[in-house]
Amino acid sequence: MRSSYNEEDVILLLKDITGMVKPQPTEERERLIQSGRHYSEMLPIEYVPTDRYMKIYEEVLEIYSKPVAQAVGRLADRIMRSRGRDVVLVSLARAGIPIGILVKRYMKYKYGADVPHYSISIIRGRGIDHNAMQYLLNHHRADQLLFVDGWIGKGAILNELKEDIKAYEGVSSEIAVVADPANVTELCGTHEDILIPSSCLNCTVSGLISRTFLRGDIIGKDDFHGAVFYEELKDADLSYGFIAAIEKEFTLSSDPEAAAEEGVGIEEVKEVAKRYEIGDINLVKPGIGEATRVLLRRVPWKVLVDERYRDSRELKHLLRLAKEKGVPVEGYPLKHYKCCGIIKKIGDL
Repeated sequence: MRSSYNEEDVILLLKDITGMVKPQPTEERERLIQSGRHYSEMLPIEYVPTDRYMKIYEEVLEIYSKPVAQAVGRLADRIMRSRGRDVVLVSLARAGIPIGILVKRYMKYKYGADVPHYSISIIRGRGIDHNAMQYLLNHHRADQLLFVDGWIGKGAILNELKEDIKAYEGVSSEIAVVADPANVTELCGTHEDILIPSSCLNCTVSGLISRTFLRGDIIGKDDFHGAVFYEELKDADLSYGFIAAIEKEFTLSSDPEAAAEEGVGIEEVKEVAKRYEIGDINLVKPGIGEATRVLLRRVPWKVLVDERYRDSRELKHLLRLAKEKGVPVEGYPLKHYKCCGIIKKIGDL
């Protein structure tokens, strides 16, 4: 699979389907998804940021590079303590890819360990890419593999992973993430709902690749899951700019982490669903990363923001996107998260 990343940073176990799939408008995709079509069978038209939004992204990157670098360092330290130098990083495409690259680079920076890093696809409701898993197991021991992602919202992908990995003896379903506000994994950089600047953009901060794709007419039984390479966006590519901004803030020691909130985030998500009479919990997307993706890729109904953070700089991009798209922002008391995106129900589209 082509990308704007170097192979020394990551090997993408994906099928290049560039030119084979026509991206669809957001509202059309949303109607199809909520009518039963699986999201992985379609690709969205990539959001092209406005100049104003890009200014906010640049501000956000400058402000949050240091806390993200600290969280990456804590995560890499925990990986070294639990797995050692023999680990093989397997990031989940695409949000996990820049995080996997940063963890790999930190491990080399602090420990001199040059660990392998691959990226594979896992799709909620469809499972992990079994051909990619077989490739990994043909090249590495099962106990070396460690899955990496950007953040955990409510834990849907982690639950998918736990189910799928049962088929692979010796492979751990443990997942390493920078931020885990849902409080479901110890292998994280922080349990706080922090802004990871890469969540603010789509392919232009993820190696110019699309989200992953799985449809029988294009992905054969022996193929990896697919993705598109957006070569036409190369002049707007910020993938290595993001990596460089975080990497320059690496230090050999990390600040102590704040204590995690009691309980797990999914309980809070259920409360939100009940409060707004939402029958499908998949329409509730908690946390900064997930709420941002709702605004970038789905048809949002509203955004909930904890009033303590309404004026915080880390939600500036979110409020800007909501304003651009005419999405109402409502105050709501949250414990594990700073904000939450809610997708419009099909009857309202």
